[in-house]
Formats: sequence, structure tokens, C-alpha cells
Amino acid sequence: MRKLASVLAALALAATACGSEAAPQEGARTLTVFAAASLTESFGALGKRFEAQNSGVSVKFSFEGSSALVQKLTQGAKADVFASADKANMDKAVKAELIDGQPSVFATNRLAIAVGKGNPKGIKGLADLAKDGLTVVVCAPQVPCGSAAKKVQQTSGAALKPASEEQDVKSVLAKVQTGDADAGLVYVTDATSAAAKVDKVDFPEAGGAINDYPIAVVKDAPQAQLAGLFRDFVLGAEGKTELAKVGFGTP
Repeated sequence: MRKLASVLAALALAATACGSEAAPQEGARTLTVFAAASLTESFGALGKRFEAQNSGVSVKFSFEGSSALVQKLTQGAKADVFASADKANMDKAVKAELIDGQPSVFATNRLAIAVGKGNPKGIKGLADLAKDGLTVVVCAPQVPCGSAAKKVQQTSGAALKPASEEQDVKSVLAKVQTGDADAGLVYVTDATSAAAKVDKVDFPEAGGAINDYPIAVVKDAPQAQLAGLFRDFVLGAEGKTELAKVGFGTP
């Protein structure tokens, strides 16, 4: 009987230990970040670093076109941080009283032409995209990369006839990667991140449409204190280093 009691006690202790290991981590917190699609790779890497430096924290990202993210916030979606690919969409969020405090610009970006590997169509600049026989895709006008594309066309006089206008820059890039488009106007950073699948063609007119990227804490953020820490992390040295890897400029 004593041996049986000892065995049962040992099993009970083991069950208790297993139960405590499976239990959720005490103080676990989830930080929700709404970020422009062009930040996917950089913010993904920064999110992992932030988690490593903040025990119990999990960073959840929603990457879409900035205009779509503002619309979601306006409709009541909950987020802690918003990072836009332009000031115009951040200004919309500020005007709608969705932002806590003043946004801070943390990076800049400019357009480039993404083409298939080896540049089979021999595209050398923006003017080439207006040639007959080419399938060209751009972002929709309300999306920051689309607004920039429209601006460079106006200043350069190039009249593009896009086959489609996509809702975010990653959708433009995907069409070039799959061969559904011969070329697409994307950000330098997106073409750099996808260097294994596309080639990048720089063009001087892109300098006339530089996008500023602002970041801010969302008003009534569920994790307001943590949101401030993440914002400062992006604005700090580690954020600048990671963003520079794919070609983001310093504001």
C-alpha cells in the first residue's frame, strides 16, 4: 500500500508539472501592428528582435496598403501601432482622431521598375513602359505607391497604360514574379527584397516622388505602453539598420 501511495503521489506531481508547462505564460501580451505592405520584410525582422528583447511579448502584423489599413481603423479595427507608406494616409488617421500624439517619420522610399530576371524586354527606364506590347502594372491611385507612380508620370510626361491597378505594392510585385506582367512600378525596397525573383531598373524620375513613412501609436491602443516602446524601437538604431538593408532611406 505504501508503494502504491508513493507511485500515485509521483504521478500527481508529474501531472501538476505538465499542467504548469502547458499553461499560458504569465504576463503574455500581443502587440498588434498595422503596417504598409512594403514594410513586410523589414518589420517582420524587427518584430522578431522586439519579441526577443521583451519577454512574453508577441508581435502580430497586418500588412496591407496604407489606405486599406486606415479604412479598417476608421471602421473600428483594434491596433496598437500604425505605420504608413506616406503622410497622406497618416494624415487621414490623424484627422479622424485615430492617432495618439504626433506621428514620426522613420524612413523614406522611392520607386523602381521591377522586371523579370534577366530583363527579357530590355527595359531601361520609365519611358520604355509606355511602349506597345508591354504588360505593365502599377498600384491604385489611393495607395501610396500608386500616388507616387502618378506623380512621376505627370512630372516626366510618360503616359502609361497599366493592365491593372493593384491595392498594394506586393500585388504588383507578384504579377511580375509570376510573369503575368512584363514590368511593374514598385518600391526600391520591394524589388531589393525580391532580388532572387526579379531584377530592378532604377530611373531618375523616381527622385521626384519620395515617400515619407510615418509611424504612430493608435489612440486607445490596447497595449499603449508597449506600442510606444515598439515605435521608439523602429525609430532607433536597430530599426534604421534593418530598414537600410533593403534600401529604405533615412528621413
